[in-house]
Amino acid sequence: MSKAISIPHSRDDYTVGWVCALPTELTAAIYMLDERHSDLKQPRGDSNAYILGKMGEHNVVIAGLPKGVTGNTSSATVAARMISSFPNIRVGLMVGIGSGVPQKVRLGDVVISAPVEDRPGVIQWDMGRAEDKGFIQTGFLNPPAKLLLSALAKFEAEQIKVHASMMEYLVKQVPKDYFKSPQPKDIAYESTYQHVGGNDCCQCDDNMAMKRDSGERHGLHYGLVASGNQVIKSAEQRDKLYRQFDENILCIETEAAGLMNDFPCIVIRGISDYADSHTNVAWQEYAAAAAAACAKTFLDVVPVSEVDKLEAVKSKYMFGIIHKSLHG
Repeated sequence: MSKAISIPHSRDDYTVGWVCALPTELTAAIYMLDERHSDLKQPRGDSNAYILGKMGEHNVVIAGLPKGVTGNTSSATVAARMISSFPNIRVGLMVGIGSGVPQKVRLGDVVISAPVEDRPGVIQWDMGRAEDKGFIQTGFLNPPAKLLLSALAKFEAEQIKVHASMMEYLVKQVPKDYFKSPQPKDIAYESTYQHVGGNDCCQCDDNMAMKRDSGERHGLHYGLVASGNQVIKSAEQRDKLYRQFDENILCIETEAAGLMNDFPCIVIRGISDYADSHTNVAWQEYAAAAAAACAKTFLDVVPVSEVDKLEAVKSKYMFGIIHKSLHG
């Protein structure tokens, strides 16, 4: 656990903004802090609750979405308030859990948003129009800064070192019972097979499992994150999205699209379910901790000197994000 530091800081000291959707994700982020800073006086009109501290060389401000309020609009509003109150934020991270596409990932893996061909790392799957020939996607989300994408390339190239650092952070900074991966079976069922009963699918028929290559769990994956305003718990809908985007989607979630145009960030998601009727919470704590450890490891490869060269998010995007948060 991070140690408390009483040295006074100002709002201008914080250059990394970290957004979480769920309390479990916020807890995991707190465990990753090397130092915990004292709270600062809350600005008028800002209802966010902030956690301040240091990870490696970076001063980080962490904010969670309001309890029980998730989705793209909520994440955009939290980010708007954050960059207004902390005007020197230059790096954005969206960190937490997500639903995985079982053809590509497994429970406990971590997905990191990255551009694929002409698509940015995050796509808003429900942004478009319905026509007789089907749903036509319109509009594009912005990618993060090139510096972050360069750091991501370096991060991916050093897989062995990165994985070792992640596991070290999990072991040393997170309580054992929290980071320990669950024992429930990791089975992805055929898309047409609905959940029968039991919180751990104990009544479901294992003969209806998808045929998948045996893969090593706790891997890192880079590619498309599909974000939308609807929570998907339908394997058939999940697979439809997978095909719609040329089988490049790795993860499905509900917050990142609210950030990308006005708070371009790297999205890091620990896989806790398969977006189907068999979803349960057994993997959520581990997935949240794995994502937080991955995010901290990513910051290790982003030099402070390079971050200082980036333009502050507020100066570049403030008008657009305030307009979005106020008018939807």
